[in-house]
Amino acid sequence: MSEARIMLVGRTSCGKTSFCQAMRGQELRYQKTQTVQVVGSAIDTPGEYIENRSLYRALVVTAADADLIVLVQSATDEQSVFAPGFVSMFQKPAIGLVTKVDLAPDTACRERAAQWLGLAGCGQVFMVSNLSGEGVREVLAYLEGLGWEGDR
Repeated sequence: MSEARIMLVGRTSCGKTSFCQAMRGQELRYQKTQTVQVVGSAIDTPGEYIENRSLYRALVVTAADADLIVLVQSATDEQSVFAPGFVSMFQKPAIGLVTKVDLAPDTACRERAAQWLGLAGCGQVFMVSNLSGEGVREVLAYLEGLGWEGDR
């Protein structure tokens, strides 16, 4: 899967851009994504694309350049923006990332986020902390197992 790309989808401040930085081994710094950003082999989408149903078409069009959809759900969020079966609109494989696991008040929050991602259609769900790096290597190993060459 040469030149393969992943597309990150999730609400504003859920950790999409921070994950892009973490998987590239960069220092984490908050940066609000205003437009679709191509970061190496990742497509980082603005949170507004999932928060506003009228922008779903933009996600579908952007997904044309992706080989894998990555839904991102913060363990600290009390609700999900992903409807059951959400990934079916892309006609592509999908995985989920539960981010901010180090900030979750308890394991029930992590489990709830993972369950939401499963209901949305993610076949595999990873627990990650962009800040500590927990789980990031596991995601990279999984992606490399799919033939993704990465950016490091």
